[in-house]
Amino acid sequence: MLWFFSDPHFDHANIIKYCNRPFKHKDEMNDAIIQNINDRVSKDDELYCLGDWAFGSRKTLLQRSQVFLNRIHCKNVTLIKGNHDVREQKEIFPRFYDMYTVKVREGGEKKNIVLCHYPLRAWDKQHHGAFQIFGHCHGNLPDDRKLWSFDVGLDCHGMVPLSYDDVKEIMSHKEPLTDVRGRG
Repeated sequence: MLWFFSDPHFDHANIIKYCNRPFKHKDEMNDAIIQNINDRVSKDDELYCLGDWAFGSRKTLLQRSQVFLNRIHCKNVTLIKGNHDVREQKEIFPRFYDMYTVKVREGGEKKNIVLCHYPLRAWDKQHHGAFQIFGHCHGNLPDDRKLWSFDVGLDCHGMVPLSYDDVKEIMSHKEPLTDVRGRG
């Protein structure tokens, strides 16, 4: 199964205040996020973090990133680079990208999901039904019901990752697909 989330901001004490997160301190937040992930994601699942994994100085960020990754119980964790992530995290996350497209096969049909830390107005295969999911905004960007795109940030979804089925369900409430070139 595929799972998606963004903006855990592990070790970022101020994010609790900035985003009104329900925690007293960063250690409580770190533990709760990891527990929420492990409660949903199984060892054979794929987990995609759409950026802002952790916060701190470069050295601390790298050390702590590995600690948090080791506590998550799934086969593969892919990190899509956010504005608080650093290139050196490639040493920790063998699957580390600026942007990435997941290709899902269902009943003989292929669905593309474009992953980026930032929201996009247009993306590859958009006019063929591709989804785009993002983070970065912490729920502060109003949803556009005309775009098959939305924020998978933890602050938007009760501090839990979303499954591919969750993503499809959310997208099913969007308006019917309209070609970005103005054609239906």
